[in-house]
Amino acid sequence: MKIIFMGTPKFAVPTLKSIYESGHKILEVYTQPATKSGRGQKINHSDIFKCAKQLNLKIRSPDTLDDKEINHIKKLKPDLVIVVAYGKILPTKLLNVDKLIFINAHASLLPKWRGAAPIQRAIMNMDIETGVSIMKIIPKLDAGPIMLQGKIKILQEMSFENLSKKMSEMAANLILNAIKLIENNNAIYTEQKDLEATYAKKIQKNESKVNWNESAKKIIAKINAFHPNPGCWFELSETRIKIVKAIEVEKSGKIGTIIDNKMTIACSKNSVKILEIKKEGKKQMLVDDYLKGNKIRVGQEVN
Repeated sequence: MKIIFMGTPKFAVPTLKSIYESGHKILEVYTQPATKSGRGQKINHSDIFKCAKQLNLKIRSPDTLDDKEINHIKKLKPDLVIVVAYGKILPTKLLNVDKLIFINAHASLLPKWRGAAPIQRAIMNMDIETGVSIMKIIPKLDAGPIMLQGKIKILQEMSFENLSKKMSEMAANLILNAIKLIENNNAIYTEQKDLEATYAKKIQKNESKVNWNESAKKIIAKINAFHPNPGCWFELSETRIKIVKAIEVEKSGKIGTIIDNKMTIACSKNSVKILEIKKEGKKQMLVDDYLKGNKIRVGQEVN
């Protein structure tokens, strides 16, 4: 089949590779424009841009999918547009192009967790499972009829990083199955139940600060959901510390204080024992190594 691929982050890379290796023809790859950062205004291309370049595929990074882009896509005469975490809403005018099918791999068991941050919200919500949904794209956000779904268990120690990796591999396999069904005219779509929909809103920076008034279980879920970015953090002696890894322990004390000499902090229910941290501007390290050069005291408050 003749395919246009649209994607941006690391999550979308395995799917692009699997389509490329399957022998289907990728006409072009659409990805978000590069960003600039730092004093030198370093240009940062997306993971999909880098992957497409390695595979020697044609790349487009328009700011908007305007009439010019829609006409360009029409001229290519694709059979299928596959979207994986592209980061732009496709205009209705594009979705209405005659004889063109649009499918999306979404990182949740739709209709649960429609929206921008489904993996993080599932971990924060302490869901026991999540998955990938392959659906037809319609103008309403993540509301299209579903063709295929795959499920995956969320283990207690899973972070966004390792769960996302597993789910991206699942998406890559499901997309190949979906292409085969479409190619053979065997695709069957099931409408979503809108009344059962929940929404995974974009992660805000202010969510990443630890609130010690929450339970240890909830705090650890948030630490896992936000690793590696943006990361959960707190302040110790006016220094911002990002928590990389922690466990829940059945200890109690004054909420928001250090209760032993091993960086265990009391919460509203039980406590969080921190195992790995990252100080602002420093490398990731074990708490045991941090404590060799930094003093803490029992009863010390953290913010």
